[in-house]
Amino acid sequence: MKLSDFDFDLPEGLIATRPARPRTAARLLVAEGDQIRDLHVFDLVDIFRPGDLLVLNNTKVIPARLMGSRSRGDTVAKIEITLLEPQAKGWRALAKPLRKVREGEVIGFGDQLSAVVAARGEADLVLEFNLTGADFDAALNLTGAMPLPPYIAARRPADVQDLVDYQTVFARHAGAVAAPTASLHFDADLLAALVAKGVRFCEVTLHVGAGTFLPVKVEDVTTHKMHAEWGEVTPQAAEAINDVRAAGGRVIPVGTTALRLIESAAVTGRVEPWRGPTDIFIYPGYRFRVTDALMTNFHLPKSTLLMLVSALMGVERVRAIYDHAVGQGYRFFSYGDASVLIPEVRESRTLPMVPQGSAAA
Repeated sequence: MKLSDFDFDLPEGLIATRPARPRTAARLLVAEGDQIRDLHVFDLVDIFRPGDLLVLNNTKVIPARLMGSRSRGDTVAKIEITLLEPQAKGWRALAKPLRKVREGEVIGFGDQLSAVVAARGEADLVLEFNLTGADFDAALNLTGAMPLPPYIAARRPADVQDLVDYQTVFARHAGAVAAPTASLHFDADLLAALVAKGVRFCEVTLHVGAGTFLPVKVEDVTTHKMHAEWGEVTPQAAEAINDVRAAGGRVIPVGTTALRLIESAAVTGRVEPWRGPTDIFIYPGYRFRVTDALMTNFHLPKSTLLMLVSALMGVERVRAIYDHAVGQGYRFFSYGDASVLIPEVRESRTLPMVPQGSAAA
């Protein structure tokens, strides 16, 4: 399976740098079997059925991008820091520029927040901040900016509006440095309308990492090593998913993050409580255990997320879907439009492949 199999031409003008307003006004491509319909997100009330279960990722994006300064003698230099994940002590982070940073240096981020460079590696560093706990969270919220994806950050800086736009309305557990973007399309009114129709919801947590934007560099995609992300499926969420499956309802993750997590938690074919890292890599040939359909945005060429939707729908089918989306002017990526992908009914969800990095609770 070649990386070039997942390439396509995308006009730069279709890359969204701001979301639709209101959220539910975004366009919605619905692909079911060999049919495609062009709708809007507010039409989800007509797409989903009573008894369907939507699986939401309730992670909360932290304002992980910090502009700081480092001093050495009389020289003061600016530095951009992007927090990646907490460590036993401190935070692993990216730095731009990195090459001149030295261990033991202090980086200041305004009046309240500073950090010592505790360790420096080839690609990242570890920072130990002067504040911890709630004090750190408060200072970060005052000082940091939303870590917009590279293809947006290259076009404009993050601003105050992104603090709202790049966060779901059901975000609860802080820890992500990228948003579960399919979920950005929901607002309180749409959620209430779906509940009134009989659609059910459960929540899981997957803290989306910056690795979600890393390019695939190998031509044989089966040799690609996925980044790990921390997630949790509570006993209540596992029970909800299993109950819906037993009743014949559809399990529909909202976003590839929720999908990857529930598939990781279903090694036996039944979703079990889960807490830990997963680096499951889903590409064509994967047999889905619990996923019946998927709501997701449109993804980068040659990305692992495009491989995931190709596993669900088929490579040729996804190619046709994306050709249609480009031709109809759909907006792409994190702030772009959405799709609901409903594959043909499969005979079996049994899968012999074991997820990489699995760690069931």
